[in-house]
Amino acid sequence: MFVEHAELTVAPEQAEEFEAAFARGREALAEAEGCRWTELLRGVERPGTWLLLVGWDSVEAHTVGFRQSEGFTRWRAAVGPYFAAAPAVQHFATRVRR
Repeated sequence: MFVEHAELTVAPEQAEEFEAAFARGREALAEAEGCRWTELLRGVERPGTWLLLVGWDSVEAHTVGFRQSEGFTRWRAAVGPYFAAAPAVQHFATRVRR
């Protein structure tokens, strides 16, 4: 499994609107092939920052499958207007600890 780590920046005065929009946009993520789970965390020290974590079967499930889908269009229409800056996205591979 791979985890998408996206840092999202939103004007703090739009926090409530963004979180409501995220709830709608999350549906598009949940329907995406290869998406296993999502979690949104709000920054404590920087309240205009959110960390979006998404579990994917593969990096390509996110970067190709989802980003080229109608679901991505719905996702961006819901949350994109609230972004104060482009999201910073990285992918991480999960490891099994023994």
